[in-house]
Amino acid sequence: MARKEYAASEARAEGLGFRIGGRVHGNTFEPHRLLQFAKARNLQAELMNLAFQVNFTEERSIYDEETLASMAVEVGLYEAAVRELLNDGDAYAEDVRADERQAAELGAGGVPFFMRDRQYGVAGLQSVELFTQALEPAWQNRPAARH
Repeated sequence: MARKEYAASEARAEGLGFRIGGRVHGNTFEPHRLLQFAKARNLQAELMNLAFQVNFTEERSIYDEETLASMAVEVGLYEAAVRELLNDGDAYAEDVRADERQAAELGAGGVPFFMRDRQYGVAGLQSVELFTQALEPAWQNRPAARH
């Protein structure tokens, strides 16, 4: 079974609506700039979840301005601010590039790639056991909770 089919099969086994047949592929730089914008407004997780749903479940493109703006508004961002961001190619670009550099330093060569505490990374579709093994050092080395 090819890698993509395996990923889709594993996702479906976990109850996730994941499709690979008609999905549109493209450059993710603009969606990542929008995610950085959403992060500054504490809406990154919501936007990321919606982007995954649109891309992997609904198999719609997340690479055009209209879809990006629509998703942003759906999670609570102001459309005018989003369109201003999308028209300014420099806005949040350095934040995205910094993430790309960090991912490269951690060995990310593709997606998916999961990072914890900007230090611990797990590449690709992996078993629960491997994720647990990879996240144990992050848990053990976390800073003490402050009260």
